[in-house]
Amino acid sequence: MTLRPLGDRVIVKPAAKEEMTKAGIILPDTVDKERPEQGEIIAVGPGRLLENGSRAAMSLKVGDKIVFKKYSPDEVKLEDQEYLVISETDVMAVIE
Repeated sequence: MTLRPLGDRVIVKPAAKEEMTKAGIILPDTVDKERPEQGEIIAVGPGRLLENGSRAAMSLKVGDKIVFKKYSPDEVKLEDQEYLVISETDVMAVIE
């Protein structure tokens, strides 16, 4: 089973977020229960449908590492893997 985004949405695999304390103890991403703000795009939709019937080109592509708004994504779980569905307008930057 695969996810195919529609419109101007992208499917993102969230970046694992581990933090280390000053004493060297690694805190897993489950400690704060916050959604990550970074991830890698694994699928891109066809683009937003314009009023004249054509599609706006997407500025993102598969493999881009992105920064997005913390509370904008919708969570989807597929085959024990968590993915995020994000609108292109909620992506703030591409990490280069």
